Amino acid sequence: MTRIITVGLGERAYAIHVGNGLLANAGALIKPFAKGVMPVVTDAHVGEIHLANFLQVMGKAGLDARPIVMPPGEGSKSFSGLETVSNQLLDMEIGRGGLIVALGGGVIGDLTGFAAGVLKRGVAFAQVPTTLLSQVDSSVGGKTGINTRQGKNLVGVFHQPRLVICDIALLSTLPRRELLAGYAEVVKYGALGDAQFFEWLEQNGVRALSGDHEAMVHAVAHSCQLKADIVARDERETGERALLNLGHTFGHALEATTGYSQRLVHGEGVAIGMALAFRLSVKLGLAPGQDAERFVRHLQAAGLPSSIADIPGPRPDTDALIAAMGHDKKVAEGKLNFILLKGLGKAFVTSDVPKDALRDVLNS
Repeated sequence: MTRIITVGLGERAYAIHVGNGLLANAGALIKPFAKGVMPVVTDAHVGEIHLANFLQVMGKAGLDARPIVMPPGEGSKSFSGLETVSNQLLDMEIGRGGLIVALGGGVIGDLTGFAAGVLKRGVAFAQVPTTLLSQVDSSVGGKTGINTRQGKNLVGVFHQPRLVICDIALLSTLPRRELLAGYAEVVKYGALGDAQFFEWLEQNGVRALSGDHEAMVHAVAHSCQLKADIVARDERETGERALLNLGHTFGHALEATTGYSQRLVHGEGVAIGMALAFRLSVKLGLAPGQDAERFVRHLQAAGLPSSIADIPGPRPDTDALIAAMGHDKKVAEGKLNFILLKGLGKAFVTSDVPKDALRDVLNS
């Protein structure tokens, strides 16, 4: 069963293919967009598992696929990583009419998309995400970028892919922790704008995480559909698209204060961040307490962290967390924008958050 979702951006519209075992047909899907040399950017870890098979599939389709292998981890999503990828792309003499493929998780997708966006003032690229997190979030919507010492994703461009291929069979090689981290972004879609989907996840989410292909295809496809609809309405995040950052203001601050380390991976930070957003919403009298409890219960049932106390090691300092939030891209005119909730499926943006209430929630 393959689901095809269209991101409706006029002349720049593109398809997201979601299914089980799609990689076998990836050559036929990619070929219409490729011309000449086709660089495939991946990292050493993903490359070890998937690259040989991917290159073989591309070769059978008559594509001249050539790998660029980066070190795994956030360190590659940097100015030095961008320079390395850009130089190798230029050495391959890829033309402006060519196609670059990102084969990997969010780091590779963001880095490759940014390199494609600035190389020769814009080269097309395709996303073949290999993690649940990248399938339902970073591979869709055209946000690309790198990290700097000031924070995550502060340098980048909007550059939409020409094609996204989400093969859920690739998820079978993920460590459990990475799968759960991706699931946090799936839960996010239900929490921010689709209470019925959240209810479906309560009934089927654990089944999807346990290897039920049909359930996982639905979870990924529905998440992509929800994001595609929002991106089509607000590509540059001038309004509604900001809702997709639910949990991220808190989550990015938690990642920063834990040193972007294995103490806390991105999806775990988002899970805790969403729980904090619910708690802050309840504290401000915006959301019913039972919705927040229901949300946290589902995170816990899935095996995700739901509070700052769940992070191993020393507790992040509250002042450091608030300072880290000040570096967030969602700061506007000196005020930090929060994504809060009026209940499950009812997210909204506000900058009207008293510091005392924020501090109390972070200390709780």
